Amino acid sequence: MRIGACYLGNGNCEFTVWAPTLHTVAVQIVSPEERLLTMQQDEEGYWKVKASGIEPGTLYYYKLEGTTDRPDPASRYQPKGVHGPSQVINSSTFVWNDSDWSGVPLDETIIYELHVGTFTPEGTFEAIIPRLAELSELGINAIEIMPVAQFPGERNWGYDGVFPFAVQNSYGGPEGFKKLVDACHQHGISVILDVVYNHLGPEGNYFRDFAPYFTTKYRGDWGEAMNFDDKYSDGVRNFCLENALYWLQEYHIDGLRLDAIQGIFEMGARPLLQEMADQVANFSQQQGRKFYLIAESDLNDVRVIRPKEVGGYGIDAQWNDDFHHALHTLLTGENDRYYEDFGKVEQLEKSFKEGFIYSGQYASHRKRRHGSSSKDEPGYRFIVFTQTHDQIGNRVLAERFSQLVSLEGLKLAAGAIFLSPFVPFLFMGEEYGEEAPFFYFVSHSDKDLIEAIRKSKEEEFKVFAGRGEMQDPQSPETFHKCQLNWEKRKEGKHKSLWEFYQKLIRLRRTIPALKKPDKNTIEASSIEADKILFLHRWSDTSQIYSIMNFNQKEITFTANLPSGNWQKILDSSDTKWMGSGSTLPEKLTPNQELTIKAQSIVLYEITG
Repeated sequence: MRIGACYLGNGNCEFTVWAPTLHTVAVQIVSPEERLLTMQQDEEGYWKVKASGIEPGTLYYYKLEGTTDRPDPASRYQPKGVHGPSQVINSSTFVWNDSDWSGVPLDETIIYELHVGTFTPEGTFEAIIPRLAELSELGINAIEIMPVAQFPGERNWGYDGVFPFAVQNSYGGPEGFKKLVDACHQHGISVILDVVYNHLGPEGNYFRDFAPYFTTKYRGDWGEAMNFDDKYSDGVRNFCLENALYWLQEYHIDGLRLDAIQGIFEMGARPLLQEMADQVANFSQQQGRKFYLIAESDLNDVRVIRPKEVGGYGIDAQWNDDFHHALHTLLTGENDRYYEDFGKVEQLEKSFKEGFIYSGQYASHRKRRHGSSSKDEPGYRFIVFTQTHDQIGNRVLAERFSQLVSLEGLKLAAGAIFLSPFVPFLFMGEEYGEEAPFFYFVSHSDKDLIEAIRKSKEEEFKVFAGRGEMQDPQSPETFHKCQLNWEKRKEGKHKSLWEFYQKLIRLRRTIPALKKPDKNTIEASSIEADKILFLHRWSDTSQIYSIMNFNQKEITFTANLPSGNWQKILDSSDTKWMGSGSTLPEKLTPNQELTIKAQSIVLYEITG
């Protein structure tokens, strides 16, 4: 069931809203002139009316029970914010230039996550466009945009959105977003949109006035749990399924990142995520190209990514937090919070070979066994990273990785990501060692809510006692501190790091052994005492051998080399990359004693 205001052309518009428990619903036109349109309810609780004399730009509310005016839950645009009227838009007027665009295959994707408001000084969709050429030059072929659904005010991570169909007005609205997506496709860049189906934000959330969108059966982490399996849940499920297809169809989005699916609670026979995967697969078939669903999940549950035919949900890929946690702890030495379950090289070794580290064994931080084995799942089903908005922003000082480890550590971490058999993911600015923090920020208007958020963050950050002072999430200054220093990418160590990332991406694209994300053609081993990891990957005659030293000092060892003529093609300790100078030979021979610099990575390739 299509919902919202659907402009039909020639001044005709159809309004549809789900409100199964209400007795009367009408469309209250407030501009350009006031009108009241009576609606009729069908057997499933949807109220509808077709009307003439409704042009794009018309502002309206729904009048509930003859007394209460509320914006449309499926509003396409909120020009006056979350408390203002909804606006009718004509989605067919934009001229797209991507008719020959077929997307980027998931197994070839390099993802770059960005936040619209802090990526540029202007904080708009259109301001991103001039930077696409440089992202493409770096080797990026997909951007993942943090949520753009309308949220209160002008400053927010996006997870407080309350109009899931409406593009944020301060970012540039529907027109600006389409221009960005169209420009991305002209640069060979796919667009992945972060969407939220586990909760709705607190301010401007009028959903409960329309229908039972929430349930008390479950306790949500970020507010009331969405009603996906209780009475009247069909309408809630339809809302989310329609929303997913809406972004793919109306905005030419190439894939959706599903936020924190562990917060989607239901016990029905047909899981929402499975139904969503089915509908996206059907849409892909209709369009003649593949559209993707990527889940954020800390469940380590392979059912998420397994095909429906073998009992899975059929989601295309998921974030692999285990890989991040293992890498982070080895380089920073941190062991608080969830990091207490990590810190060994053998764990990263297992992740390189299998994906999940916790595959059913006991996790001390969780005080229970955790996860299932992902050994048999293909590499392209896992997204790996050194940092994300969460891993930065959920720290009291919101430090990026560049503030926690040395330049040598940054290069080593990048090498581990790009040499892995998984899909690499960067957070904006990471490629040149951006040093600006990424604090949690909001711009609410409800004083009680603002104070509640402050207290909630204070409680969350008690674990960081003594490490720094929390920034006020509501303060504009907190937001401005998070804006990128884009000009740094051309200076000193930042320029060197950018070029190192570019080199890694080019190697991944051109060496067959690296290009194919295949876990069946990989061998990994490690020496725990020395904190060294060895990685061997191959594809037909192409082979690579990498040595990664996570130790803070030089290590001398004898490598158990696969046979062949090994030629060095990359060494992070080279002076070319602002290292102190390599101690490893250009060619490797069997049983050779080797010395590798502290926190460095070297890559050899078979020649001849």
